[in-house]
Amino acid sequence: MSLREWLPWLVLFLALLRRGSRGVAAAGKVPAVIVFGDSSVDTGNNNFIPTIARSNFWPYGRDYADGLPTGRFSNGRLATDFISEAFGLSPCIPAYLDSNLTIDQLASGVSFASAATGLDNATAGVLSVITIGEQLQYFREYKERLRIGKGEAKADEIIGEALYIWSIGTNDFIENYYNLPERRLQYTVAEYEAYLLGLAEAAICDVHSLGGRKMDFTGLTPMGCLPAERIGNRDNPGECNEDYNAVARSFNGKLQELAARLNKDLPGLNLVYADTYKILAAVVDKPADYGFENAVQGCCGTGLFEAGYFCSFSTSLLCENANKYVFFDAIHPTEKMYKIIADTVMNTTLHVFL
Repeated sequence: MSLREWLPWLVLFLALLRRGSRGVAAAGKVPAVIVFGDSSVDTGNNNFIPTIARSNFWPYGRDYADGLPTGRFSNGRLATDFISEAFGLSPCIPAYLDSNLTIDQLASGVSFASAATGLDNATAGVLSVITIGEQLQYFREYKERLRIGKGEAKADEIIGEALYIWSIGTNDFIENYYNLPERRLQYTVAEYEAYLLGLAEAAICDVHSLGGRKMDFTGLTPMGCLPAERIGNRDNPGECNEDYNAVARSFNGKLQELAARLNKDLPGLNLVYADTYKILAAVVDKPADYGFENAVQGCCGTGLFEAGYFCSFSTSLLCENANKYVFFDAIHPTEKMYKIIADTVMNTTLHVFL
């Protein structure tokens, strides 16, 4: 065979070799995905605390691997599960409070998140869930468990090279600020944004002081377009609440500024801002372009207000195919939408860690 005939095969071989080595490097660079936040990333921690903010019952999890509920507020996996898998790690991030799991099972990824929580402790207090401060305390406990179980050098490697994902803030507005009077009496919207950003900065600095360096902070989605917020839109019922969306965009802009400043101020920090607003807004605007038929209602019940236990009360109205829906309940996306979000985040921001 001549050199000319060999050349295409050689190019293909080198391309495959390069792709394979890149995958190994990626897995090595990110040995674990560690998650803080709310129901968008809670993989079951609320199953183990006394709160009604739970989803460990059918129809949640109906499209999960074994068809059983896990505590994820979706019909299947979350965006963080897909991101973990993309880094060559577990396709399902475990919940820290699951006492059946060993430190070996938690070493490659763990979620400390709690549905219905926020950066503001008052938000967590609404439904008695885990505060961000308590999540950080669990992280300190986790770090010590790693040291005991894996040895100091390995623990330091995991903590130092892990990817930390933050997905939190929506509940502070729709569950707390706009739903209860206390914070509105204390702060204007802009002042409350500044208050939350100060709490976010403190949390990031806390993890940095404990050894975390690679971080992703997810921005707010167009929260005014959640089915529950559409139905609650007094000025224009059934339509997106554009005032809420404007707040999300404002907060996201300031979050980007915070990320840029902290990257300069904190040694070794690589903090990226993940824009999930644009992709969800695009899907809601033209759902058919992404393979969806319904972006106004959730799959569960009427799809307008049901979430949590209300979904279990209205299973007779459950949609047949959740893949046709952007939202599974009146607040949370379907697994298909979470996959789109994960792909977008990986392609636009997290590729820097590959």
